[in-house]
Amino acid sequence: MPIATQTYRNLFAGLDVSVPLLDGSRCVYTNLDNAASTPPLRAVEEAVSAFMQYYSSVHRGTGFKSQLCTHIFEEARRMTAAFVGADPQVHTCMFGKNTTEMINRLALCYPFSAGRGVVLVSTMEHHSNDLPWRGVAKVLHCGVLPDGRLDEAHFDSLLREWGSRVALVAVSGASNVTGYINPVHRLAEKAHAVGARILVDCAQLAPHRKVEMGAPDDPACLDYIVLSAHKMYAPYGCGALVGRRDTFENAAPDHRGGGQVEFVTEEEVAWTNPPERDEAGSPNTAGAVALGAAIAQLSALGMDAVAAHEAELTAYALERLARVPGLQLYGDTNPANAASRVGVLPMRVEGVSHFLVGAILGYEFGIGVRSGCFCAHPYLLRLLGVGEEQARRVRGEILSGNRADMPGLVRASFGLYNSFEDVDRLVEALQRILRGDYRGVYRQDRATGEFKPEGWNVDYGEYFRFI
Repeated sequence: MPIATQTYRNLFAGLDVSVPLLDGSRCVYTNLDNAASTPPLRAVEEAVSAFMQYYSSVHRGTGFKSQLCTHIFEEARRMTAAFVGADPQVHTCMFGKNTTEMINRLALCYPFSAGRGVVLVSTMEHHSNDLPWRGVAKVLHCGVLPDGRLDEAHFDSLLREWGSRVALVAVSGASNVTGYINPVHRLAEKAHAVGARILVDCAQLAPHRKVEMGAPDDPACLDYIVLSAHKMYAPYGCGALVGRRDTFENAAPDHRGGGQVEFVTEEEVAWTNPPERDEAGSPNTAGAVALGAAIAQLSALGMDAVAAHEAELTAYALERLARVPGLQLYGDTNPANAASRVGVLPMRVEGVSHFLVGAILGYEFGIGVRSGCFCAHPYLLRLLGVGEEQARRVRGEILSGNRADMPGLVRASFGLYNSFEDVDRLVEALQRILRGDYRGVYRQDRATGEFKPEGWNVDYGEYFRFI
């Protein structure tokens, strides 16, 4: 039996919930926006629920519940480090809100020097792995090829020109726009050859492929990785940074408060050791529990099985979408290459705004996708061939409060629970949109660019209330 025809749906919570449609009916929601956030695994939901009866403070509490919570929190930390192949003698693992916070944390404590103050990033980066570096260093952008793939020749030329001044290479493990998987270990070798280190943003990679930091003495090893639990079926607000312990031992923490000191006087502070010194205040223990439970479930399934399921699903989607007239796919559209990418499919519907396509899919077909630039504006502008003059015009319109003509694409992205049937529903809906076969009269909010159908009136309290 083909892998993707088997179901992993029973492992997840909330997948059979119905949502309202514009015609007054309801249907089971089809979530194809997993690159943004994923639904929770049942194992995660159950672990957090079971943990709550023991919830207490962590670290330094004398009661049993506090001691147990400390044990659970530290076990989640150990599991996260092991999940990416970290060496406990060399690496540390710290928790925070998400990938964005973790990259900012590294940026604020990274050991730049007068001679090495350059960070090399790629044009395909999510803003989270670009903007934090702009605030602390000179940033060089490695270009991409016309199909969106990393231009490794340009990467090499930048290292030749700037190598002695490059402190860090910061690159995505997998693109949140095109799904390309970068050759991070090869890039690591090149970075290390010029005395730089490498950070890999694994937010999109870790839920789909096995991540291996590698032995610290291996030239191809990864120095730092970051990931987010909410993209790994554990949406409880936890992110992780795993990296070289010496980086954090020799830097003052970016946030300061309780739980990160050995001793304080009115004049002096003696910081404790990593990772506690970089986790000021009470931590998100429930989020760490959720991440640990997700890692346990993914590990039990095996990341090779996860990757195989996604590759088969992606190949099927590429084959079906390629046969839809008027639909343009971006990135690598060859189904034979599905195993070398993650299941992120950017597309454009001829003659229809990406904002409108996303709206119709949601309001009339119960399909969740994402439209826009996916927090990767430079990458999207390059993929869409938007020149400098047009980019300046768009920028001016946006700053004046008009996003109606903002360039962008529609993105469908897969999770472990998605199936061939989900792809079929998407294809059928796109075909109907291209035929004009939808019922709504849509009005655009020019300030946001978003479309809403006339007559849409839903009481959200019917679906969730706090009391």
